[in-house]
Amino acid sequence: MPTFMNDPTMPTPSFPGSHMVIDDHYVFISGLTVVDLSNGHAARGDIKEETRLIMRALSRMLETVGGSLTDILRVDIHLTDLHAIQDMDSVYSEHFEPGRYPARTCTESPNICGGGNVEITVMAKRQPQSEQ
Repeated sequence: MPTFMNDPTMPTPSFPGSHMVIDDHYVFISGLTVVDLSNGHAARGDIKEETRLIMRALSRMLETVGGSLTDILRVDIHLTDLHAIQDMDSVYSEHFEPGRYPARTCTESPNICGGGNVEITVMAKRQPQSEQ
């Protein structure tokens, strides 16, 4: 049976959804933007800092359920300007072991909710209960 969770450090979603859905095998984290983070508003407009804060939040969220960024299997990234992909990638790639990057989609979405410039959604494997 899936567990539907909201991160207590973030505002309750303003949409009909959960921050995380966890089942026996996977952790699904809804799209995260700096607007979702209490310390993120000051970073808005700096794609590198937005990416850095989002990746840190994703790491923290996965840790709360016994996981880490190394458990991520798939990532969906939306950028307001696809020309900023190299700046975003320069920070994003720091969070993974070279050559062990998750499967990924990156698209341009000119209107990201809340006015951020990057939104990241992840799907991660869940460690078996006995290994947590």
